Amino acid sequence: MLQIGSLVDGRYKILSEVGRGGMSVVYMAINEKANKTWAVKEVRKDGKMDFNMVRQGLLAEIDTLKKLKHPNLPSIVDVIEDDDSFVIVMDYIEGRSLDKIIAENGAQPESYVVEWAKQLCDVFGYLHSRTPPIIYRDMKPANVMLKPDGNIMVIDFGTAKNYEINYGETTGIGTIGYAAPEQYINSGLGRTDARTDIYCLGITMYHLLTDVDPCKNLISNRSVRAINPALSRGLDAIIQKCTEHNPNDRYQSCAELMYDLDNYEELEPKFKKKQKRKLGLFIITLFLSIAFAVSGFVLNAAASKKATDTYETKLYEASKTTDYESKIGLYEECIAIPNKAGEKEAYLGLIQTFKEDDNVFSVEEAKLLEKLIKNNQESLRKDTDSYVEICFETGKLFWYYYNYGEGSQLVRAKSSVQWFQDVIENADENYENMGMAKVYANIGMFYRDIDTNINEGQENGKFSELYRNLSELMSTVAADGNESEIVRFELIELTRSALQKYATNLKKDGIQEDELMSLYDSVEDAVNSIEATAGKAVDLQASTKANLEATLESIRKAYATDAKGGETK
Repeated sequence: MLQIGSLVDGRYKILSEVGRGGMSVVYMAINEKANKTWAVKEVRKDGKMDFNMVRQGLLAEIDTLKKLKHPNLPSIVDVIEDDDSFVIVMDYIEGRSLDKIIAENGAQPESYVVEWAKQLCDVFGYLHSRTPPIIYRDMKPANVMLKPDGNIMVIDFGTAKNYEINYGETTGIGTIGYAAPEQYINSGLGRTDARTDIYCLGITMYHLLTDVDPCKNLISNRSVRAINPALSRGLDAIIQKCTEHNPNDRYQSCAELMYDLDNYEELEPKFKKKQKRKLGLFIITLFLSIAFAVSGFVLNAAASKKATDTYETKLYEASKTTDYESKIGLYEECIAIPNKAGEKEAYLGLIQTFKEDDNVFSVEEAKLLEKLIKNNQESLRKDTDSYVEICFETGKLFWYYYNYGEGSQLVRAKSSVQWFQDVIENADENYENMGMAKVYANIGMFYRDIDTNINEGQENGKFSELYRNLSELMSTVAADGNESEIVRFELIELTRSALQKYATNLKKDGIQEDELMSLYDSVEDAVNSIEATAGKAVDLQASTKANLEATLESIRKAYATDAKGGETK
């Protein structure tokens, strides 16, 4: 057993014990060099069970988890094995498990439970979309941590799920009370699948809303309103559908469940709505002969409502699917819906998808986006604010992500100009990103025109303007911790390369050495202070760092200074 104050693998100092299970102990530890807190989970080789089997299961789970990336899932960063134990180092999650919250505070408010359920639904939707699908099989309040910011994290990824443990703990089939019927041996209901997690989530919601522990109470009636009639009929119906005995009678996917969770308050009056709709149709039929104009209006309104419903449904499906081709297809379908080509959401969804898929905006993707915007220009321009937002985000997409082969960085800047100019021409002067649009446009036009300007002797003033624009972006975008690391590192590298390439031109254009060194220092500070995590960001950071010395040397030569800043002889 690890001791408080001991070092694991010479890096992780054990601070305190934070949890204990049937076969493991979890500690809080710190990597003092990185000043980073981690969770250290120790599985002891104590002879109580066949550790070789345990180890195989652990390694399989760890291999799976290392490939996952989701904001509601912890990341595994290290695995350490010695003669006595097997240690897993993962993200430390500050907060409390939901079972402790129920124990302390009783049944939870409906609005809280719905929000937590939606986050869990998103996690499971992500897991089920993996190849092959990952079925969690052990959803329960004890395995969900509530962080101080209100978000939840799913923990304890079934490292013991293949092994029989005592009542109330994880078994080979889940946890008694929360487990779906098909998780029990000889149930005759087939193998576990995505619907199994939906059942467990339904029972978890039941426990959170009623404070009735399914591990300690046999629950035959899964209506939460039977315990608390004040709870929503819509949410009651959702939980009962989640927990149907036969998997075919449950929600068949997390996308279906998420849709109802988003609209649970509307589920209750559905029957009344249907009755009103029937009455409305009767009245319309009665007066069709004398009111064609009115009926036409109603039919148009109905068609518009149907188009809106279809649009919103496809948007939702696109936001939840993790398959790239499906996402793109759904957004294209949204744009093709009559009277919806001018709405911004699908275009912005496409832009976000292009960014997130592989951190590269390809030529093919650029052609598709430009075609969709061009073909629907008339519809888009009817809402100026939406059109401006689409243009600004498209400009940034070209600027930071466009991949056109050799010299892509300069090509990106040049390709973005038209989009930022559209922003400048169409946006209100008070538009919040007007200043940034002008800066981006000016830098793009600089790279587009500088060779011609030099050949024609018209470069005076162009380099000092470039300096001011780069300084503006470095002090805003590069310093913005909320901006993506790819964007920040692309901008840092663009600034560094400009300093190296144009140091002499900048001097001739009146930029003083201390001004240029100040911009260089901001580049050096930024590239060293930002922690790169994504592959492309890591490469950009490494490239910038590797060229810092050459950049500094270019500045020194331009101003004829030595390494200490004195003038060379």
